[in-house]
Amino acid sequence: MTTRRHFVQSAASLAAFGAFPLAAFAQAFEAVKIINGFPAGGTADSTSRRVAEKIGGTAYARNAGVVENKPGAGGRIACEVVKGAPPDGATLLLTPYSCMSIYPHIYSKLSYDPFKDFVPVSMGAVMTHALTVGPLVPASVKTVKDYLAWAKANPKDASYGSPAAGSTPHFLAALLGINNGVELKHVPYRGSLPAVADLIGGTLASTSTPTGDALANHRAGKIRIIATSGAQRTPFTPEVATYAEQGFAELTTEEWFGFYAPARTPANVVANANAAINAALKDKGVIDSLAVMGLVAQGSTPAEMEKSQKDEHTRWGPLVKKVGFTAES
Repeated sequence: MTTRRHFVQSAASLAAFGAFPLAAFAQAFEAVKIINGFPAGGTADSTSRRVAEKIGGTAYARNAGVVENKPGAGGRIACEVVKGAPPDGATLLLTPYSCMSIYPHIYSKLSYDPFKDFVPVSMGAVMTHALTVGPLVPASVKTVKDYLAWAKANPKDASYGSPAAGSTPHFLAALLGINNGVELKHVPYRGSLPAVADLIGGTLASTSTPTGDALANHRAGKIRIIATSGAQRTPFTPEVATYAEQGFAELTTEEWFGFYAPARTPANVVANANAAINAALKDKGVIDSLAVMGLVAQGSTPAEMEKSQKDEHTRWGPLVKKVGFTAES
């Protein structure tokens, strides 16, 4: 995964994207609609709302944006809605890269083409994923190697929950087991919070979930985060070593949320949207609000986002095949 410094946006990159002043190309919308495929209160919803609140008064939109949640099908419903929206730039999609880079390897009949039906606008936020253990696992288990040794010795209890089958956290834990010859039983949930609740209750040994969804209970001592998936330690859990630091560099993953417009949206409108989103992501209030959810505010140019989407698609193809999971399995 490209590290954060590669996504720092400069005035020069924006100037290259639009050869003339952005405001000269398109009239600002009264309000822009941002659609995401996940319930209110989650990380996708928070990213949508924090940015929507700040894009008013720009060359892109006169007023704050309006957020619509279209939960279901792991985010695919929202993708379908925005695919069918008018390509004028008044409707944006906010989605994790899994919907665009991983799902094509899972669903043989995906209802949208991630590379033809959308145009990248800007990344919005980056998150890592965490391996956590609960009271079912002895306190002596402090590292990933400790966890694998415990799981091998206790196969009946060696289970992990994830936010959904086919999600990035699902695949990270599956690969951990496969690569190390340890059977880890996957228990898919409808979101992270129910899995964390079972983890705390002692009916589930571990979870593989977005770091932000485990933060509060980790800090309260109810569960223990024993690894995070970023290239560096997260600013939210600086005391926790990464997978890479513990000898599992192949699990290094930072997943981003990105803003997309329907295909054929005019380039000048995309440029205005990009500028407004990137300005919002530099606002201290936005940065601090996202940090509460374990997210790092991070914008990009459309070209950088497009390249990352393609890179992640290429990377995850053989990994999904190795796990052997499809929507029909």
